[in-house]
Amino acid sequence: MKTTRRAFLGTAAASAFMISAEGRSRALTWARRAAERGRLFRDDIPTPALLLDLDAFEWNVAKMAALLKARGRGFRPHGKTHKCPEVAKALSKAGASGSCAAKLSEAEVFAAHGIDGLLVTTAVIGKAKVDRAVRLAAKQPDTMFSVDHAQNVRDLNDAAGAFKSRPPLRLNLAIDLLIGGRTGIEPGEPALELARLIASLPHVRLAGLQAYDGGASHTIGFAERKARSLETMARAVETRRLLERSGLECQMVSGGSTGTYNMDSEIDGVTELQPGSFMFMDLDYNRIGGQDGPVYQDFRNALTVVTTVVSKRPGVAIVDGGYKAFSTDRPFRPQAKEAALANVPFSWAGDEHGRLDLTGSQRDVTLGDRIEFIIPHCDPSVNLYDSIHCLRGDRVEAMWRVAARGMSQ
Repeated sequence: MKTTRRAFLGTAAASAFMISAEGRSRALTWARRAAERGRLFRDDIPTPALLLDLDAFEWNVAKMAALLKARGRGFRPHGKTHKCPEVAKALSKAGASGSCAAKLSEAEVFAAHGIDGLLVTTAVIGKAKVDRAVRLAAKQPDTMFSVDHAQNVRDLNDAAGAFKSRPPLRLNLAIDLLIGGRTGIEPGEPALELARLIASLPHVRLAGLQAYDGGASHTIGFAERKARSLETMARAVETRRLLERSGLECQMVSGGSTGTYNMDSEIDGVTELQPGSFMFMDLDYNRIGGQDGPVYQDFRNALTVVTTVVSKRPGVAIVDGGYKAFSTDRPFRPQAKEAALANVPFSWAGDEHGRLDLTGSQRDVTLGDRIEFIIPHCDPSVNLYDSIHCLRGDRVEAMWRVAARGMSQ
């Protein structure tokens, strides 16, 4: 039987991945080169794998960037969504002023790949991390660090002074919009007191305010979501005005989310937004409802996980994607992207497998079928993979490394 060129390449791609752990890096390098040369296709990708529809991704980014530019708002997307320097660079080309990073180690990875304008949204606590933060800022002086406690401010100031870091460390004062929420200092007078401390110290300076209401971003229903976000973000804006009336410069209020981008960007006093999921999208956001209906469709589902049917019996198919292929932090399950399978129930069948109930399926499913799923929650799902396969149609145009995978320190 004659072997076609594409079949040969597909076999080579699969073989490159069926190797020992020691050779995985070499295999990924081979696959990336094959993708760059246009020699890797959708059906060649070993499963399970993370796929990115480049047309949908680029459409999402262009829409967000254009709206925020038209409204005069800055754009600093959250890197915890993608953990990928190539994605951060694509966002910068679209007009982003930088990237948020959930953790210091994530920011260090981005910095090592030439990403600037970094905002670390989780406080850097403990001597070792404070020292690392100072070293990072010495290399990239525009890096900002979120703070919500006087001791942390003093620790950062002392470390910067000992390191002789110039210019001063830029600190973003994190505001607790919920008054008893996850992190942040209470808005109003408590925030003003901490801002005054920052202003009194020689090696730190106030960059602005960090303001994020994670609950607002996933409030079901457009009207309800807007009402909540306007109420909570107003606390940050009023705190900024309080600081300015007290003679303290506060140039930035950074916050917002994919779910509230089109309402927060209209609030006078909010200077920039830091959405994340919009670029990929997931079922979690699809469920919150849009301005025009019960399904949130402002952005396209660009990210999927592709699996293979590895076992088949009457009414049931088993795919090779389980707990290790999808995030499991939401009560709902992955959903097949194909319309004929969209209503087929998915259930977990262990670490490596998922079970499809085919009793109501609109088409037959056979052994070896490849099925793509829209993921429940994009951020933790991306963190499960080493690479993102970027497709233009059925051709793999690039493989982007999830370089900050596991960087949660």
